[in-house]
Amino acid sequence: MALNKPAHISTLDERDTEKNYLLKIAKGYLPEVQACHRLDKETSGVIIFSKNNKVYRDISILFEKRKVTKTYHAISEGCHNFNNIEINKPISINSKGFSKIDYHGGKDSLSYFNTLKIYKHYSLIECKPVTGRLHQIRVHLKSANAPIAGDVMYGGKLPMLSSFKRKYNLAKYEEEKPIINRVSLHAYSISFELYGKKYFFRAEYPKDIRAFLTLLEKYDKM
Repeated sequence: MALNKPAHISTLDERDTEKNYLLKIAKGYLPEVQACHRLDKETSGVIIFSKNNKVYRDISILFEKRKVTKTYHAISEGCHNFNNIEINKPISINSKGFSKIDYHGGKDSLSYFNTLKIYKHYSLIECKPVTGRLHQIRVHLKSANAPIAGDVMYGGKLPMLSSFKRKYNLAKYEEEKPIINRVSLHAYSISFELYGKKYFFRAEYPKDIRAFLTLLEKYDKM
């Protein structure tokens, strides 16, 4: 079962039973369902759930053997012409849940990046992680001087329309709000082969990503 996860909702329980999380909602419809992988809370996009234990075990093996192809789209700060570049930098996680490049104690982490569109101040990047470390895409893009817009944890800034729209004016006493108030990262597609059948799922952009890209097309084109 493939779902298009909204942003700002966790995949699994975050030790707060009062809050909904995606697995809890899914179990309300099908009690046997299990999450085959997870997305960061702020990340939107396609995520796979299994309907029974056998499928869960078999898909878990595909993830373990790196036979699942995941494609993300990110809006990164700056102009970047990535042509299938490989970033192979080990990542470790500290006690507070932050990830970092760590050449001494980190685990192998491999990602590939392609530029889909370059604007004056931002780039739309296709991201293909091979391994599945916590915050891997975010950390790898930061290491390439291309932090994701809105990713304040890893060097990104909240994107403001005033930073690239000419003659931008606010009404008196009005405070400018960010174009998007989360990490601009979307799990665009996922594919794998199971029991001799090939599966491909794609999640269209949510409203906030679409709005961001519309503004870039209108005011930030090269």
